Amino acid sequence: MAHVLITGCSSGFGELAALTFAEHGHHVIATMRTPGKSAALAARDDIDQLVLDVCSTESVTTAVHAAIDLIGHLDIVVNNAGIEVFGAVHLLSDDEVARQFDTNVTGVVRVARAVVPHMVANGGGTIVNVGSVAGIVGAPYGGIYAASKHALEALTEAMHFELAQQGIRVRVVQPGQFATNLGSNGIVAAAMAAHTPEHERWQRFRVAQRTLVNGEPADPQLVADAIYRAATEVPGTLRYPVGDDAALIIGTKAAMSFEQFDATMRTALNWHE
Repeated sequence: MAHVLITGCSSGFGELAALTFAEHGHHVIATMRTPGKSAALAARDDIDQLVLDVCSTESVTTAVHAAIDLIGHLDIVVNNAGIEVFGAVHLLSDDEVARQFDTNVTGVVRVARAVVPHMVANGGGTIVNVGSVAGIVGAPYGGIYAASKHALEALTEAMHFELAQQGIRVRVVQPGQFATNLGSNGIVAAAMAAHTPEHERWQRFRVAQRTLVNGEPADPQLVADAIYRAATEVPGTLRYPVGDDAALIIGTKAAMSFEQFDATMRTALNWHE
C-alpha cells in the first residue's frame, strides 16, 4: 500500500484520482482549499482530507507536515491543482497572468520544495504533474494557460534529471479535452467581455475545437487512470498523453514543421479565420 497526497481534489481529475488510488488499496490524502465539498471522498475511510492552497507556501508546508504526521510518510505526490485563464494574450492584465502562473507553476514548485526532502530522506518516491496537451501546443485564447503548461513540461524534465539519482521518479500526464469543471470554471480575461469581436471569435474557435472529440469531451476517469498508471508503472515513461485528441495533436505536431501543422489543424478544425 502506497501513501499518496493529491492536490486539487474538490472535483474533476483530482477527486477521481483520489478515488482511483483508494480503490486500488492505497491510503490517500486528498487536499484542496476547502475540504468537505466532495461527498464521494467523504464516504471513504481510506481517504483523509486536508486544507492545502498551492498559492500559499505556509499552507503547502503545513499540509505536507500534517500528512506526514497522519500517515508516516509519502510515497506518491500528484500535483493536480490548477486553473485556466482564457483570453487573447495582448488583452491579459498583469494580475491575470500572475494568477495563472502562481497556481499552475509556482504552486508545483511550492509542493516540490515541501515533499522532495522528505522523499530523499525516505529513499525515493514518485511525483506526478498533471499537465495538458496545451503544454505542447498553444491554442488561440488559451495562450497564458498553455504557457503555464509549457512551463510545467520544462519543470518536469528538469526535475527528472535532478531527482532520478535520488530515487524520485517524475512524470507528467497530458490530457486533451475532458468533461471537468476546469474549463467551465475558468477565468475569462476582463478585457474579453461578451459581444466583443475577440470574445465572439474565441467562441467560434471553441466550437471548432470540439470537433476533435466529436463534440463531446471524453470521460475524465481516463485521466485518473493515467495518473494512477504514471504513478505506479515501473519503469514507466516521462509523459502520458491521454485522449484521442491529445494523441492526434502531439503526434501531428511532432511529425511536421509548424507551417504544415498550422495548415493541417486548420483543415481538421475547419477553422480558417
